[in-house]
Amino acid sequence: MVNKETIKTWAEDGVGVIQLNRPKVLNALNRRMVTEILLTLEEWDKDDSVAVIVVTGNYKVFAAGADIDEMAGDDSISLELLNQFAEWDRIAWVKKPIIAAINGYCLGGAFELALSCDLIVAAEDAQFGFPEINLGVMPGAGGTVRLTKLMGRAKALEWLWTGEYMSAKTALENGVVNRTVARELVFEETMKLARKIAKQAPLSLRMIKESVNKSVDHSTYEAMQFERKNFYMLFSSEDQKEGMNAFIEKRKPNFKGK
Repeated sequence: MVNKETIKTWAEDGVGVIQLNRPKVLNALNRRMVTEILLTLEEWDKDDSVAVIVVTGNYKVFAAGADIDEMAGDDSISLELLNQFAEWDRIAWVKKPIIAAINGYCLGGAFELALSCDLIVAAEDAQFGFPEINLGVMPGAGGTVRLTKLMGRAKALEWLWTGEYMSAKTALENGVVNRTVARELVFEETMKLARKIAKQAPLSLRMIKESVNKSVDHSTYEAMQFERKNFYMLFSSEDQKEGMNAFIEKRKPNFKGK
């Protein structure tokens, strides 16, 4: 069980919720918070009662970025010895769907956290950005890479070089977020989406995520071979038999993740 000092967590209807909880510093991500988020993600990834995970802030803000006070005294050697981003890398190993629900500011490290999730639901007035260049540094937890894969080289460079904030509308138009909703509906709509996904076959969710991720970093041919193997593998599952029998019998399937 994770000892939680910087986040709140609960689960309902097959959805696990991680709420960032450092309100006095606008949920700035310190190393403790990243560790607690990661360990909770890994814990729920092994928990059969949780099918989908939601990461959110609060009504006013997702997070204003990384904790600069914590990092200001670091140097290259201290960061190397800390292996600063090793835990961030492990987020990509989580097999279950992760959805970010964004209100207010989502900047720097917080934007990287959101981009580490599989889907993003944002308030219509949410603000995204990588202001690291204004501090003489740059994103280091995947920001330059993930933004480029989503927006393309030239657009990503513009946002990364200027450090300007990106509106939710612009983020939506560039495929950075999946949908935008009114601020007061962000969590409700995210949970509605999460509950819908949570009803799907767990093994199918897992293998679809693996196949989609594979397509991002490999050739079309390699990704299609991986997809094909996952497709074949699902025909060994009880859920495949249940799903197809339910279709034939005109009833809702009862998936068990087996």
